[in-house]
Amino acid sequence: MQDTFGRTISYMRLSVTDKCNCRCIYCMPCEGVAHHTHGEVLSFEEMAEIVRAASRLGVRKVRVTGGEPLVRRGIVDLVAMLSRIEGIDEVDMTTNGTLLAPLANDLRTAGLTRLNISLDTLRPDRYREISRIGELSDVLDGMRAARLAGFPPPKINCVLMGGVNDDEAADFVDISRREPVEVRFIELMPMGECARWPKGRFVSGDVVLEAVPELERVGEGGVAELYSAPGFLGRVGLIRAVSHRFCSGCDRVRVTVDGRLKPCLHSAAEVPLRGLHGLELERAIARGIEAKPAHHNLVPGLRSSETPRDMFEIGG
Repeated sequence: MQDTFGRTISYMRLSVTDKCNCRCIYCMPCEGVAHHTHGEVLSFEEMAEIVRAASRLGVRKVRVTGGEPLVRRGIVDLVAMLSRIEGIDEVDMTTNGTLLAPLANDLRTAGLTRLNISLDTLRPDRYREISRIGELSDVLDGMRAARLAGFPPPKINCVLMGGVNDDEAADFVDISRREPVEVRFIELMPMGECARWPKGRFVSGDVVLEAVPELERVGEGGVAELYSAPGFLGRVGLIRAVSHRFCSGCDRVRVTVDGRLKPCLHSAAEVPLRGLHGLELERAIARGIEAKPAHHNLVPGLRSSETPRDMFEIGG
């Protein structure tokens, strides 16, 4: 399935909950938010039906997201359902890792392919400040359990925030020096909680290259520019969603927990999928793919995301 700009869409990000056990400063307000009721949230059967329809249109990879997907009761059962769908080659998950340790083995057995771990600092005190209620030790326990369960080395996602954690760039890069993992630095996007943050919070991925000048570009991996250096066991990825718009290579759509397809993370456009079946469902997904815009228009301090939803409502 191609959109109107010739991009082949083969990747679906599926939000399974808008709830999270953390309250990260760039994602959720301190007091929490009003979540969807149980009846407003897609059932596992509805999610599987949407993915089956998408697979018939050429989607081959599904990423389970949230909120925090591991707070969704029965998440292992959903992973097993998705991994058995014909045409789906890969079922991945993005998680903050704090609840991963006791579930890692079961998720691997159920068919989960890969893990992305969201981790914005390597300092326990700063982790508590950024997440407000999380503990770094829980993330590290989860990563250790995933390794023992047989998962391939994870991708570590670090959101760059000027004056908050950009001074840790070299420390994160050092993980890729010592271990065969991909550490990815994601530029902060002006949406939701941080849309009104001062411009200095929005730093370019260049701060990583300035901190570790020996890094050299070695290719691309999806939306990430990949870097490495002699002696590195892993790689460094820069996801420059704002400073180097990568929309021309976008291969994804997103499905929200209440069953609406978003052609673009930053667009207000949504296509309702809930209640549709068979060919009608396929046609709705196809309309969403065809509605993908050429690019977003984010400019920190000038233009924020056009979506009325926060990231935890969309699926990060």
